[in-house]
Amino acid sequence: MNIYDVSARAGVSIATVSRVLNGSPNVSEKTRIRILAVMEELGYKPNIFARGLGLDTMKTVGIMCSDSSDPYLASAIYFLERELRGCGYDAILSCTGASLSRKRQYFELLLSKRVDAMILAGSKFIEMNPEDNAYLTEAAAGLPIMLINCFLDAPGIYSTVCDDHAAMYETAGRLIRSGRKRILYLYSSHSYSGVNKRQGYEDALNAHGLPVRGELIRRCDKDPGQAKELLLSLDDSGVAFDAVMTSDDSLAVGAVKYAHAKGLAVPKQLAVVGYNNSTLSRCTDPEISSVDTKVEALCTAAVRSLMKILGGEENVAKKTTIAAEFVRRQTTDP
Repeated sequence: MNIYDVSARAGVSIATVSRVLNGSPNVSEKTRIRILAVMEELGYKPNIFARGLGLDTMKTVGIMCSDSSDPYLASAIYFLERELRGCGYDAILSCTGASLSRKRQYFELLLSKRVDAMILAGSKFIEMNPEDNAYLTEAAAGLPIMLINCFLDAPGIYSTVCDDHAAMYETAGRLIRSGRKRILYLYSSHSYSGVNKRQGYEDALNAHGLPVRGELIRRCDKDPGQAKELLLSLDDSGVAFDAVMTSDDSLAVGAVKYAHAKGLAVPKQLAVVGYNNSTLSRCTDPEISSVDTKVEALCTAAVRSLMKILGGEENVAKKTTIAAEFVRRQTTDP
């Protein structure tokens, strides 16, 4: 028996159980009696060694990401671990891949390590089918779960997100105001973040009286070579575009490579905008304008919120939103 079993049986958070264990006055008498009764029923005895480190815990947080080779997720992992270390917590990292079964498998593995909380980095952990998210909502009854750049409305689950919709809406508006009328949008996924990005692009077109053209919305893997070949094939088939917006900097690199292959002047003949403001945006000639999604600020805010939750604070915001910033370089007009 452990603190997770007690919190689940009593129907309270781990933080509440910890406050009872440590004699905190910030627990109602009714709740205290219920938790003590559950402890007696389960025969639970706190781990003395772990309690010596604080609140019946080894001060460890599990981090999950789908692909640590992705520049955005690699940065997120770095900032999360840095912030957790600063708060006295260790981290256990699992890279899950894309399949739901692997995500669940690694989630259960981290839970078996008796982590104090879980951080899921990236928007690919929330599934479109609500039943596929049940393993998260069930686990959240026993420990806090923090989502980075995705959202799930359930008790015990908290989110820190970038306002992707507003970022794409503003970026498309910039291109339209500079005279671009046929903006090609390249995206890589249908994740929570991906859906918001595309909606921001489409809403901006509608707001400026431009049609949403299906031939100008294309999915492509995060590979510059594939993006280049896709644009060349569109060009060969007669699809005209005067700007390219992308959901990731890697796709924007492919757009610049396409422009070089066709001898197009950038940005005069073709404007290009990336997303995430990663190192890739500064590796081309010309350097790529990109949307800075503030990954460091996201991770810092997420860990701060998590520390408040683990510290027993009430009324921690369920969703924290960070604004993105457009960084203009040489692939867009002033």
